[in-house]
Amino acid sequence: MLWLHYLAWFFGGAFLINVIPHLVSGVSGRPFQSPFAKPPGKGLSSSTVNVIWGFVNLVIGYLLVVRVGDFDLHSTIDVTAFGLGALLMAIITARLFGRLHGGNTPLGS
Repeated sequence: MLWLHYLAWFFGGAFLINVIPHLVSGVSGRPFQSPFAKPPGKGLSSSTVNVIWGFVNLVIGYLLVVRVGDFDLHSTIDVTAFGLGALLMAIITARLFGRLHGGNTPLGS
């Protein structure tokens, strides 16, 4: 079922884009929101927790993109499914983390 491959690649893109804020914050030594904080997604988790969470997202994203079906970087539809997942997750996290860090309000407003 080819549509299941596209769905896996969509979520693979979402997981792989989610690596960025957690891994960057973690390796920079800064606390950041994670599902394990109190309250979940709003409180801060340690840099170590964020490195681990970022790495877990990396593994899941890898498995969904590379190990499901035959993902082809030369196939527009394959890359579109992946890219839409990444874009959607990027917008969702920008809005979520922007609300918590003041990034949803342009400077000077």
